[in-house]
Amino acid sequence: MRFANVLLVALLGVLATATPLFAAENAGAYAGLGSGIGMGLAIIGIGLGIGLIGYAALSGIARQPEQAGAIQGAMFILAGLVEGAGIIALVLCLAQLFL
Repeated sequence: MRFANVLLVALLGVLATATPLFAAENAGAYAGLGSGIGMGLAIIGIGLGIGLIGYAALSGIARQPEQAGAIQGAMFILAGLVEGAGIIALVLCLAQLFL
């Protein structure tokens, strides 16, 4: 999985330097496209993160019902951290779009 990420980043780097589509004079024209893709990926990441947290919490409560309060507390803290990271990503995408 990590090799695929490195390969993707290398490929995007080659495309960014080799094609005139990403030239400096066209950089502002594609800021909206990059921001939209970034916001979409951030939303997908938030949804997957909260879904995995909920799944793990429910399976933990099913195994040990007496620990439900502790598991729910940890679940809410983790969900808040995921939401916070996602909101920061969305704010950065909007900053890229408008600044």
